[in-house]
Amino acid sequence: MILGPMKSGKTLDLISRVSPLKYTPIKFELIQPKRNVRDEEIKSRAGAVLSGRKVASLAELLNDDIEIICIDELHMFQASDAAVLNNLLKRGVKIIASGLDMDYKGKLFEIIARVLELGPQEIIYKRAVCENCFNFNAIFTQICRGDKPVVDGLPPVVPDDGTYTYKAVCRSCFIR
Repeated sequence: MILGPMKSGKTLDLISRVSPLKYTPIKFELIQPKRNVRDEEIKSRAGAVLSGRKVASLAELLNDDIEIICIDELHMFQASDAAVLNNLLKRGVKIIASGLDMDYKGKLFEIIARVLELGPQEIIYKRAVCENCFNFNAIFTQICRGDKPVVDGLPPVVPDDGTYTYKAVCRSCFIR
């Protein structure tokens, strides 16, 4: 699992792990949720891009003949999809997933908590530069409307459709 706030390089890390698979006979798929309306491809803010498949639920992968599943924006899937990942793991499928760990209130996403309960072999936690104080210790994603942080009234997953802005912020700058 590759976790952290917005703008921490999670997708870039995922892409760097996935791209070499193109040169092997390994059967793999790169997946992202249909809820991700920002990009059609798996795209890092640093410019790296890979094509992938959009799915509404990870259950769509259960009948696929795959050795490795690579998932971007894991936090946008339903908590029930953790059971799907568990089934895939039992079949011997390797899973590499990246996503936000916490919502705009600083609470762990339910899907992330359930996947952590599956005992990932490796957890990489990324940090970003705080967009307020510029220290390299941002662990939260602050959602703003205009310049004001949104602290309540939104669902946990808020797709990046241009309605809000998103800032990586540190513990000191995060507003609950």
